[in-house]
Amino acid sequence: MKDRDYTLILDKSGSMSTPDQAGGRSRWEAAEESTLALARKCEQFDPDGITVYLFSSRCKRYENVTSATVAQIFQENDPAGTTNLAGVLKDATDQYFQRKAAGQTKPNGETILVITDGEPDDRKAVMRVIIETSQQMERDEELAISMIQVGSDAGATRFLKALDDELQGVGAKFDIVDTVTLDDMADMSLSEVLLNAIGD
Repeated sequence: MKDRDYTLILDKSGSMSTPDQAGGRSRWEAAEESTLALARKCEQFDPDGITVYLFSSRCKRYENVTSATVAQIFQENDPAGTTNLAGVLKDATDQYFQRKAAGQTKPNGETILVITDGEPDDRKAVMRVIIETSQQMERDEELAISMIQVGSDAGATRFLKALDDELQGVGAKFDIVDTVTLDDMADMSLSEVLLNAIGD
């Protein structure tokens, strides 16, 4: 966990406003709570905070997010739009390689955590971004992508599992994706899942 950067990518497509239990919190509210937990945890060893992206059709990047600034980001944004996961992943990985070239990355690399609830607009484009990212890497552990699925969209589950299991067979240099679905979470909250992902 130390000497590593963390980027959190949050799906803010329209379906994120869905509550997962009747009368319960929406996926968006669960995402806010878990972002706060992640920011608090990361502050213990990285006072710079984390990078947070919100994406639907377009994406928006917030740098140096700390527990004090999370609420404001969620106040400024409401779930709407589609799921352009390829675009935001490309931006986040490009940012990593730009910082690496400039000598600004942490010695232990970076983890990108993605919270999403549905299938992306363009599955092939997402696969292409991940394969191309892996081909630019020098060592397996320098960059990791954790896909965390909220909600129970079966198509999304199949796709995210394929990102985890099948990309090396189609040209990825390393297996850089790890997927956690609702079934894998069992009784854990989204916050616990996120904190587990950075503890690996």
